[in-house]
Amino acid sequence: MPNPHAAHLADTAPPDLSTVWLRTFLDVARHGSFTVAARELALTQSAVSRQIAALEAALGGAPLFDRLPRGVRPTAHGRALLPHATDVMERLTSLGRELTALRETTGGLLRVGAFATADAGLVPRAIADFHARHPRVVLDREEGLTSALLSRLAEGELDLAVVSTTGGALPAEAYELHHLLDETLYVALPAGHALADEPELRLSQLASEDWISGSARAEGSLLDPALRHGFRPRVAHVVAQWTAKQGYVAAGLGVTLIPALAAEGVRPDIALVPVRDEGVPPRAVYAATARGRTPAPAVPQFLAALHRAAAPLREVRSEGAGETAHPATERPQT
Repeated sequence: MPNPHAAHLADTAPPDLSTVWLRTFLDVARHGSFTVAARELALTQSAVSRQIAALEAALGGAPLFDRLPRGVRPTAHGRALLPHATDVMERLTSLGRELTALRETTGGLLRVGAFATADAGLVPRAIADFHARHPRVVLDREEGLTSALLSRLAEGELDLAVVSTTGGALPAEAYELHHLLDETLYVALPAGHALADEPELRLSQLASEDWISGSARAEGSLLDPALRHGFRPRVAHVVAQWTAKQGYVAAGLGVTLIPALAAEGVRPDIALVPVRDEGVPPRAVYAATARGRTPAPAVPQFLAALHRAAAPLREVRSEGAGETAHPATERPQT
């Protein structure tokens, strides 16, 4: 039995057209002449005629031009086609410009995520560097926890994420991990604290302190290594922001751990002392991209900007305690 919808589908299906035909049609319409269009397109007049005939056949067979004693003029069908052909060719021209801009990093969109501490200095410096070199690329930035950023990356909602090993090593099998730096950890103490003048401290020396932390649980936070030292930190206040944590420390309400990336803007009424425990590895910071996916064209340039922004921090660590290994194995970030 014939399909009653077949005729309707045939009527509404888009015609199979060549953009070459449309370009030739527009040239003939603009000049009102097959001869002039052929000359402009570097074709023979018969080749132009064949392309117009093919276009007419694809659109149902009605003539697109009336042949006049002197030139040609669009028919009603030709006049109907004219704005659509113009729109198609303009869109294709625009697409070509956009693809060229992406390829040459002179345009397009780059979606970047970063954990909060990286946004204190590292990422803003990289963005400023990147914008100076590629001012027409639009950069869309968001902030989040490492675990959430990696999920966004895996779902294709970010092109690159700046993440850290707080709470565990990163799942290297799913991501390309580009090491940026290893962060020294500092303990922030009230300025008058008995340990404030020490050149370095071990976590075990702070077992009896009240702690200011972003989580009530040590697991998955900067305090996680304390559990390996045989004590569970007593979290007196849960405070999310680094500036607020410093305020609590300055008021004598406890101590807190501050990574190097957050230490640039430390207030003057607290003391920072490096944590030098062998059992407390430095926090490694990476730029992550999704493994197995073609990166956005601007990703390599932004990676280069991140490496340049991280260089001073790498040098400071190298001059201080030497480079430390940065594992990137199986356990995901929390």
